[in-house]
Formats: sequence, structure tokens, C-alpha cells
Amino acid sequence: MILEGRTAVITGAGSGIGRGIAQALAMRQCHQALVDVDAAGLAETARLIASNKLRVSEHVLDVTDRAAVAALPEAVVARHGGTDLLFNNAGVAVAGTFEQVSESDFEWLFEINFWGVVRLTRAFLPLLKASEDARLVNVSSLYGLIAPPGQTAYAASKFAVRGFSNALRHELAGSRIGVTVVHPGGVATNIAERAKRPPDVSEEEIEAQVQRARRMLTMPPAKAGEIIVDAVERRSGRVLVGRDAKMISLIERLAPVSYWRILESLVRR
Repeated sequence: MILEGRTAVITGAGSGIGRGIAQALAMRQCHQALVDVDAAGLAETARLIASNKLRVSEHVLDVTDRAAVAALPEAVVARHGGTDLLFNNAGVAVAGTFEQVSESDFEWLFEINFWGVVRLTRAFLPLLKASEDARLVNVSSLYGLIAPPGQTAYAASKFAVRGFSNALRHELAGSRIGVTVVHPGGVATNIAERAKRPPDVSEEEIEAQVQRARRMLTMPPAKAGEIIVDAVERRSGRVLVGRDAKMISLIERLAPVSYWRILESLVRR
């Protein structure tokens, strides 16, 4: 897929993988509509990719706001004339076991991680259909392949993104819209620090959780963005980002029920 001169919409573009995707697209001269709830982060991403060869627009938006999501395509068309790619990347985390996580926090996470993807896809599908070569890219997670303890809410949302993306790919087969689902492994984003936590978890346990996450999240977001955009150019239907994601995906396929015991053993070693 030739990305030069096309227009991409990226949610969660204010930091992390979203910023990495924006940087990789900018290197390919792809125009961008950057979307994030964080205005300062959005402005920094726009500054980093600024070029007189690119049209870049900033859209401060909460993906849980149905009215704002429904109005976004019109704002993008006004600035760019159309849309060829949609990267549904915005995501959050909630720490804790199923019994620890409140129903309201579980629903809050799903509103962003899953329903945000569904609503943005529904809003932009007419513009993608109008393009002569379009791509929908939904960012799931390594936890859309495996489901660790303490990640019931997050894993459930990312498995949902995976299922939605795969079914939509089949429905759009034969059209001009391709679908890519992305499973990042340990990318060095701030999702662990920003995760919601149950009120009964101590500060010591929170710090221990963050430190464990930092040891696992090592790939620079810019590298992850390059891997994802390269896969879009190759029209890949699924992208495993990082050696950890590739290895764990293989283990899960070989041992779909007992993979967690194997992974725990590898971690102890």
C-alpha cells in the first residue's frame, strides 16, 4: 500500500504507540488527523512530525463521547478532504483481579478499549469506503492472545477488539478496505503508570506492579510504530509486535489451556 499523500486518522496519538505510528507515517509523507484526550500530548506529537509537506490536524476528543465521535469525520473532511486509514489505538488499563475491579471501572475500560474502536469504525467506514484503497487498523494487545491473572478487564477488551477485527475483515473481503489487527508485546508506554487501581491496593503493591511492568515494557514506541506501519504497507492482516509477542503467541497456540504455567516457569528462570 502506498501511504504517501494519503490521510490517516490516529486515536491515542498524544503518546506511546500512537505517537510512534504518527512518526512512522510522517516519514512516508502521509497526512494525519491526530486524536487524543490529552491536548498537550497531541500538540507535542504534532510538533514532532511537523513538515511543510504534511497536513496535520489536532482533534482533542474523548472516544467515549458519542456525539464528538460522530462529528469527527466532518471535521477531518473539512481539513483533509477524506480518510484512507483509521488507526484505532486509544486504550487504558485497570489493575486488579476480577473481584477487586469495580463494575464501573470495568465498564469505563470497555467504553474506551472496545466501544471506542466500534464507534470510530462506524463513524469513518463511509469515508473509508469512498477511498480507492483504505485500511482499518485496530490495536489489540499481547493480552488479546493470552489472558493473565489480574488482567480480566483489559484482556476481555482486547480479545473483543481481536474478534471484532477478524469478523469485520471477513465481512469486508472483496471491498477496497483491508483490516489489520495489532498485538503489541512489551512496548515502553505509560499505560502501566496511568492504570486505574482498586482503592484497597497499597502504595507498595502499586509501585511493585509498576516496576514489574517497566521491566517488561522495553521496546521504544517509535520502533513499534515502524513495525505497525510497515505491516500496513504489506497489507498484513495480523501484526505481532516484538519477539515476546511472537514467542508467547507460539506457546499459546501449542498449549492453549496450559500456556500460563509454561510462561510462569520461563519468568522464574
